[in-house]
Amino acid sequence: MTYARNEAKDHARAHLRGIWAAALVPFNEDLSIDEKGFRKNLRHWVDDLGIDGIFIAGKQSEFFSMSLAERKRSMEIVVDEIGSQAGVIASCSDQNMDSVIELARHAEAIGAPYIVVHAPVLHFLHKQDETLYRYYETISEKVSIGIAMWSHEDSGYLMSPELCARIARLPNIVAIKYSVPREMYVKLTRLVGDEIAVSTASEDEWLDNIVELGWKLYLCSSPPYLFQTKVDRRMREYTNLALAGEVAKARVVRDSLDPVRQAFKRSRPAEKPPSHSKCWQELLGQVGGAVRPPMLELTEPEKEATRRAFETCGLKLPGASPTSAAA
Repeated sequence: MTYARNEAKDHARAHLRGIWAAALVPFNEDLSIDEKGFRKNLRHWVDDLGIDGIFIAGKQSEFFSMSLAERKRSMEIVVDEIGSQAGVIASCSDQNMDSVIELARHAEAIGAPYIVVHAPVLHFLHKQDETLYRYYETISEKVSIGIAMWSHEDSGYLMSPELCARIARLPNIVAIKYSVPREMYVKLTRLVGDEIAVSTASEDEWLDNIVELGWKLYLCSSPPYLFQTKVDRRMREYTNLALAGEVAKARVVRDSLDPVRQAFKRSRPAEKPPSHSKCWQELLGQVGGAVRPPMLELTEPEKEATRRAFETCGLKLPGASPTSAAA
């Protein structure tokens, strides 16, 4: 960290922007972290794809299967490998408050500029607002690092725009990953102004949110490295065009990715998002690796269906002609 607690919002306004990606973490056959493979992916994402920041130790990383030591190590790998060139936001989400604080202090100590904390599952409660405010207030008071909220239906509820706007006034709350219906994040964007960055994980909605809401941050999921290659950076291209005000050109480029989006979605089996994404990574030449229990691996027919969909999606690969249905 290069800022004090009361400087977190200003730091985020200057640096928490662009395309950020949520990292899948490759595991070896023995289910240990494939550190070499992970570092290779990180270098590709930042050097070749131009991704602005990496979200680590979240759901894409299968954090629920990791020990605290492994989550800390995954943060260290990202900070060490790309922290001097790109942003890092470390997920400290956990049901146990002590674990959240321990992970947050570790992220702070190793030089990660930001953390993200998912709204917890709150047993027995039907009205959560005061509990949630106190939850984020307690974390805010324990660390100086900039904190992003994260609300998703996984918690069993969605945080209201009004509650999020109240929490946003805490001095080191800098952003929210708001995985909610569009009308909710539109309302929150208007409530908070530039107090915090508001974003959502949907790549489908990213361009419209730049144009209609003035967003400058995609926070974040895996499309930045699953829908792009070193020679086919269309998400980067349409983002840059939109931010430069060339909206019509941006829409043409954005829409050209529809075959990729559709191929990815139609080949993804139910209950197997991590293993499907890792299979897609391998087809792109990245390191995918195994998933950890309780996540399910793809069957051979599912892998073949994914390969066929990939080959007809139209992504350009280095050293190859664009793939097509006729290929």
